[in-house]
Amino acid sequence: MTVYCIAQLRFTDRPAYDRYQAAFMPVFLKFQGRLLAADEAPQVVEGDWDREKLVLMSFPDEAAYRAWAESPEYQAISKDRVAGSEAVVLLVKGFG
Repeated sequence: MTVYCIAQLRFTDRPAYDRYQAAFMPVFLKFQGRLLAADEAPQVVEGDWDREKLVLMSFPDEAAYRAWAESPEYQAISKDRVAGSEAVVLLVKGFG
């Protein structure tokens, strides 16, 4: 079953986050994920939103997501994401 990873970010150290962002795609492309959206100016149409960036990714299943998120390659670069932002990350099951 397809799963979606939604990351909502607030920047705390932009240079650290920029290092993460520069290293992200080469690592991400080694896995089965698809980057669906990455927007630093999403339009809030209802409610309050206190973040600065939204990232939406899909994976064929939770095992594929975990293979990426727990990989040594991703763990190495994610240190800059953690240092450079406060994040809320959700894993959502798709239909079918």
